[in-house]
Amino acid sequence: MSEDTMTKGYIFDYGGTLDTGGNHWGKVIWHAYQYLGVPVGEAHYREAYVHGERTLARHPIVQPGFTFRQTLEAKVALQLQYLGIGTTALATALVDTLYAQTQAHTAHSREVLVQLKACYPLVLVSNFYGNIHTVLREFGLDDLFRSVVESAVVGVRKPDPRIFTLGVEALALKPGEVTVVGDSIDKDILPAGQAGCRTVWMEGEQWTDSPVCRTLPDRIITDLTQLI
Repeated sequence: MSEDTMTKGYIFDYGGTLDTGGNHWGKVIWHAYQYLGVPVGEAHYREAYVHGERTLARHPIVQPGFTFRQTLEAKVALQLQYLGIGTTALATALVDTLYAQTQAHTAHSREVLVQLKACYPLVLVSNFYGNIHTVLREFGLDDLFRSVVESAVVGVRKPDPRIFTLGVEALALKPGEVTVVGDSIDKDILPAGQAGCRTVWMEGEQWTDSPVCRTLPDRIITDLTQLI
């Protein structure tokens, strides 16, 4: 049986799937550093990225009303502070570059999601900072999902399969009737499969060069248009 006939609803990841075209945010930001000629090596940058993400996870820096641009500003500020090279001009240039890329990716995602919504109910399941609804409105994605399951709100984070079970319940479908689309094998594909869902891996640039078991997802795509 083909995926189209089995699938009655979709669950989408957000970060790294709808806003970067499948590329890990750590790599996306690193390429912006390279583009702007920031004087730092990749190993040191990686330390700064991990420091920033852990800081944002532990402290309520990002507020529910934060736009994605404000979230980017917080991320970049923490990174540059860690690296000891921060200037206002550099921070602004990094945020401007990254935000323009995000606008382009989310606009493309919206075009595809609008077509899918005409045939299937859609739910978003995301590890986020508590401001995902603000971000969805910012990029015109807020009218596309039947429900949004955000880790900071429901108290369950990927890779816990229960967060995908919540998404399945929001669709009012059986797990086997739901296809999960995400960019992370560890945080999307594996736990979604454990929850009983079908899976589509959106392959992009990964955070590490570790080999990926390409037989884990039911399907591999490189662009959302391949779902149509």
